[in-house]
Amino acid sequence: MGASSLIVLMIAAVAFSGIAILVSKLIVKATKNKHKGQPYECGVPTKGPNWVQFNVGYYLFALIFLIFDVELVFLYPWAVVVKKVGWLALVEIVIFFFILFMGFLYAHKKGALKWV
Repeated sequence: MGASSLIVLMIAAVAFSGIAILVSKLIVKATKNKHKGQPYECGVPTKGPNWVQFNVGYYLFALIFLIFDVELVFLYPWAVVVKKVGWLALVEIVIFFFILFMGFLYAHKKGALKWV
């Protein structure tokens, strides 16, 4: 398992994705109509211009969600080795949660968690 495995994996990924795109181009009949280029949102037809500015609060809310969602990825390995490591693991997770809590307080202070 070295560099050759990685090269084979990359070649396979490019080949499979290229073949899938090629097959879809050959099978599906391409049509050009004005509705095909329109943005689609839950089946509701768009009204007005397509390029509108939206509230950046949604973006901040999504970033906050990702931060706290990724926290669980780091929490699982800790839970697996907590008995082996002992008190050091407890101190590390308390520091980790403290940093996350400070980020939560900062986001709350900035108003990023208010749904607009």
